[in-house]
Amino acid sequence: MPEDCRIALARRGICVVIPTCNNAGTIADVVTRTQRYCRDVFVVLDGCTDDTLAQLEALPEKPELIILPRNRGKGRALQAGFRQAEAAGFAYAITLDADGQHYPEDIPVFLEANRRRPGALIVGQRMGLAHVVRSRGSRFANAFSNLWFFLQTLVPLKDTQTGYRLYPLRKLHGIPVTARYEAELSLLVFAAWRGVPVVGQDVRVYYPSREERVSHFRPLADFARIFLLNVALCLLACVYGLPVTLLRWTGRFCKSFFLLFSYAALLLLAVTPGVFLYLKCGRMTEAKKERLHGFICRFARFGTKVLGLFGNPYAVGGCTEEDFRRPAIIICNHQSHLDLLAMLALTPRLVVLTADWVWHNPLYGFIIREADFLPASAGLETIAPHLERLVAKGYSVAVYPESTRSQDGRIGRFHQGAFYLAERLGLDVLPLVLYGTYHALPKHGRWLRRYPIRLEIAHRVPRETRLQYGEDFRSQASGMRKYYVARYAEIADQVERTGI
Repeated sequence: MPEDCRIALARRGICVVIPTCNNAGTIADVVTRTQRYCRDVFVVLDGCTDDTLAQLEALPEKPELIILPRNRGKGRALQAGFRQAEAAGFAYAITLDADGQHYPEDIPVFLEANRRRPGALIVGQRMGLAHVVRSRGSRFANAFSNLWFFLQTLVPLKDTQTGYRLYPLRKLHGIPVTARYEAELSLLVFAAWRGVPVVGQDVRVYYPSREERVSHFRPLADFARIFLLNVALCLLACVYGLPVTLLRWTGRFCKSFFLLFSYAALLLLAVTPGVFLYLKCGRMTEAKKERLHGFICRFARFGTKVLGLFGNPYAVGGCTEEDFRRPAIIICNHQSHLDLLAMLALTPRLVVLTADWVWHNPLYGFIIREADFLPASAGLETIAPHLERLVAKGYSVAVYPESTRSQDGRIGRFHQGAFYLAERLGLDVLPLVLYGTYHALPKHGRWLRRYPIRLEIAHRVPRETRLQYGEDFRSQASGMRKYYVARYAEIADQVERTGI
């Protein structure tokens, strides 16, 4: 597992930044344990006067060293580490302390949290603090800091004073960073004001005995700095932070409402009446039906362009030479209402097996029924003869092997139906791997989020290749799902590492 984590972090563009000041007793152990899970480790020596440098240079796998000649504080050390990491091409940085309190073994936890919430600032919430021997001042400071943070951002967070975090580096540009311990709080507040999601993730913490602890916290001076910073942030929240947050929430609501209302109004007032009149004027011919499919495809392409204008750029890659002229069973992972839009934009020569509520939809159900889309609930034996006639006319058949949208963005279990149809109709399977729609509009999501949408067209899978997964349809479905899981993760890592 540690080696898998090292590979996954590198692919996703995640490194580790460790600021240190005179932690010679623990730094070697912390870095060595960290390197088991992450091969890209930056250590910022913040004016060290002990033998920390010698300890690091003696390690078998030497980390990237950033040496500040004089002590400038944790905030400046983090800033130096972030700049070096981003210059090296990293998209994220996990920060942990050099005193041994944080468990590097929890780095995979941050990796999984980043996969669930890409682009978010992940804050490690220390578990078991209630059973740790701490001073009353420390307990009060933590609870008080959480309250300050909520008042300033309206974001509930259990632990705002932990240094174990994952930062999205591209989203930190222009955020002011103070010099010392209060820098981590200011980073949280300004990131939240900028619209960066701030989420908590439970992690372990080790508190050594008082005699073993190495702390550079100056109770009077640093507490005063934190207090004054919170006062300033509260004042700034009243005139800037909270108004900006409210405007952002309002903007998201208005954008989502505008898109939904415009889509419904366009369908109800223009598209559905227009298509109805067109189909009812004169007899139905194959040429008329082809024009209907062409209209559906152009309307879907228009929808993808509108999504791009509202912060969801849509791009198609992979096997771009695919022209969809040869019929195939097209399969795609299913995560959002936006999935169908992306699929229909590919080609007019397409019919889709849909859910009942889509087939009976009062806004556009009439159109998809006239376009020969079929309800999957009718049963494959029932609809197969209809599909044979459509395939003979040159149409491909689109199926969602998962049947329903994913709850958490992961690839669900694949059903056998698509592979049964491919065998019965004598067609290749054409996989489409879709990424980003879950993060843009998840199942049960209320607002449309800004996130790129990527659709990859894979190479066709002929019968001979499917048989390599197994002769029965269940084995073929399982084997294809494994391909989807791996390829989906690769696309996700590429998007997060490069931003495109």
